[in-house]
Amino acid sequence: ANSDRNLLKSFQAAFRGIFISIKSERNIRSHFIAAILVIIAGLFFEISLTYWIIILILFALVISAEMINTAIEKLADMVEPNLNSQIRDIKDISAAAVLWTSIVSVIVGFLIFAPQIIKFFKIFLNLLN
Repeated sequence: ANSDRNLLKSFQAAFRGIFISIKSERNIRSHFIAAILVIIAGLFFEISLTYWIIILILFALVISAEMINTAIEKLADMVEPNLNSQIRDIKDISAAAVLWTSIVSVIVGFLIFAPQIIKFFKIFLNLLN
């Protein structure tokens, strides 16, 4: 029973972290909005199961990187509230991880959706002729 309570507390803490992240971090909200738009596009273009799996993994990577970046920034600010070049480097490297996962995700999204979009517009233009 005690281990069940500890497990429940762990889940509660994790969900609290998600809600704090969404509530307090504009970038995380932006990533969630982008994820919703990609889901809508995926449904519209009826992408394959393989593409869905790739996209979901990328959502997890980008949003997790953003949450870890946020945690590192908050911890760094708590440890050293004053300007410090080492803290700045730590924060910049952490932010770079988010940027890197985001760039790769956009490239993968382009590779998945560009052929679908081109095909859609070809069909649309043929209907106009």
